Amino acid sequence: MGSTEAQAEGLAEKAIPPSAAAALVPLSAEVGWNQVAADWRFMLEQGEGRGFAGPSGRWAATALIVKLGPHAAWISMVITARAWRHKGLGTRLLKDRVARALALGAVAGLDATELGRPIYERLGFRAVYQLRRWHLERAPEPPAAPERMWIRPMAARDLATVAALDTQLTGFDRLHVLEHLFDRAPRAAHVAERDGEWVGYVLGRDGRFATQIGPVVARDEETALALVSAAATALKPPFILDVPERHGRVAAWIDAAGGEARRRFWRMVLGHAPGLGDERHLFALAGPELA
Repeated sequence: MGSTEAQAEGLAEKAIPPSAAAALVPLSAEVGWNQVAADWRFMLEQGEGRGFAGPSGRWAATALIVKLGPHAAWISMVITARAWRHKGLGTRLLKDRVARALALGAVAGLDATELGRPIYERLGFRAVYQLRRWHLERAPEPPAAPERMWIRPMAARDLATVAALDTQLTGFDRLHVLEHLFDRAPRAAHVAERDGEWVGYVLGRDGRFATQIGPVVARDEETALALVSAAATALKPPFILDVPERHGRVAAWIDAAGGEARRRFWRMVLGHAPGLGDERHLFALAGPELA
């Protein structure tokens, strides 16, 4: 469906303002996603969104892009309401966001569902690793305490150091994301230190039906487990964690606590940027919409 056809059916393609955040929650809720208005507002304030909306103001389709530093642009919230599917709205918006990423001189990245992966592959994206979304109804039993490690609550003054560690271990440049998550759920935020060195951190946020724990970035699985445990103990269940497949020990620990892996994602990129294809130190995502 082109713009003329969309207009004929009463839809208008336009930029999405941050003020539309609350009106967009029903769209993501319809597809079973966990976002609240604060998520939409942050992404629209920090990035750019385009969508199709009807005369009543109800949104029929969306696609967003948020810069993660000078070299990467994250595409997310590619959603089409059920009543408007199979008309090409989502594909049109997705192509527009990809073109925008390229115009910004950035590598495009996204996390694709099983249904979305073939669509992105046709646009030139390649899968770099696989993830599973875990649901947990309770906090797992704390793991054995790592030797010489200190897990402590994160303070606002720590954010610059946390962002530097994040860039070192993941390649991302996302201080704005980390600041937002800290403000949303300061109780979730913890850092890990060993022998005077910063070795990991965890953040989290509220959601429509579950608390998201992530990102979890650490030098090793032992540290990651301790950080997840600290966040889960401080927050209200149920929990969601998006964990790369390579981190089997983390998955096994969550599974032993009664966790259930309900969905798969693929991290996909168009081009090459440091960090986007390297999950060695990324033990849980901020979420598919925030990387």
